[in-house]
Amino acid sequence: MKLRFGIWILLFVVVVLLPSRSPAPLIYVPGEGWYYENYGETGKWQRPRAKEQLDVAEQSFTNKDYRVTLHAAHRILRVWPLSDYAPRAAYLVGRCLETQHRDEAAFNAYQQIIEKYPKSGQFNEVLWRQYEIANRFLGGEWFRLWNLIPLYPSMDETAKLYGKIVDSGPYSEVAPHAQLRIGAAREKQRNYAEAVKAYETAADRYQEQPVIAADAMYRAGAAWEKQADTAEYDQGAAAQAIASYTDFITFYPDDKRVAAAQKAMVKLKAEQVRGSFQIAQFYEQSHKWAGAVVYYNSVLQLDANSPLAAQARQRIDVLKPRLQAPAGK
Repeated sequence: MKLRFGIWILLFVVVVLLPSRSPAPLIYVPGEGWYYENYGETGKWQRPRAKEQLDVAEQSFTNKDYRVTLHAAHRILRVWPLSDYAPRAAYLVGRCLETQHRDEAAFNAYQQIIEKYPKSGQFNEVLWRQYEIANRFLGGEWFRLWNLIPLYPSMDETAKLYGKIVDSGPYSEVAPHAQLRIGAAREKQRNYAEAVKAYETAADRYQEQPVIAADAMYRAGAAWEKQADTAEYDQGAAAQAIASYTDFITFYPDDKRVAAAQKAMVKLKAEQVRGSFQIAQFYEQSHKWAGAVVYYNSVLQLDANSPLAAQARQRIDVLKPRLQAPAGK
């Protein structure tokens, strides 16, 4: 027993006298999280001045040593947050996070540049990098819990990312494209009303950019058309789609999508006619003659030459005497 106790004492002394052989300490750094740092390693990348520290970060990034790049860049942001080198350090943090496929964290790192260093020379590049990150989420990338555990794809969260880009630089080069992608994300949600709002905002705000405005108008019509296809007897969505396509054709008659818009309008009008005819039949079967006549007339107003127009006229002729008959007959 005494021998065993003596061995434990000896081991304890060895551990105390030889700390360099102890396990590496666990260090927490805001923005990085927890990591192990071996004794003596900090001296390899830490520097006493911001410029020198940035040089370490830049060289490490060039060498694809992203772990050291993150340490060095974060140290600049902690120790010298108001220095001229802080915006570049924040940019390197975002780039490193992208290489680690931590896209949401990278997006937030770039957002810090926009909010804290709006005069940064890389402001526009940062917006474009955020745009590319949002595009990956639009393509199905999953959002993560604690920036680590993949949870789910989310078009709602994706639309919010694009919204931040637009809010940060509403008249930047990337903003019109981000505004259109808000609509695309909403369409993937099948939230066509919100998609139309996004497209109409793009058309109004960027009307001096014909490519963007034309695309927005056409997409608004297409979104309304999808809404019409998902809602039986909903004549409002079809009418809105036709109105949007009409505006598109009026303002951009030379656009290559005009033929597609015209074809869609023909289909939508046929759908309107069919819907009105079915509603008229419903009212007629319910013995509500006045309502039936209103919708049979709607068929004629929508397209007097449609295949259902002849049937609508016939039914109106049959129902008119009933409208004139005394109540109860």
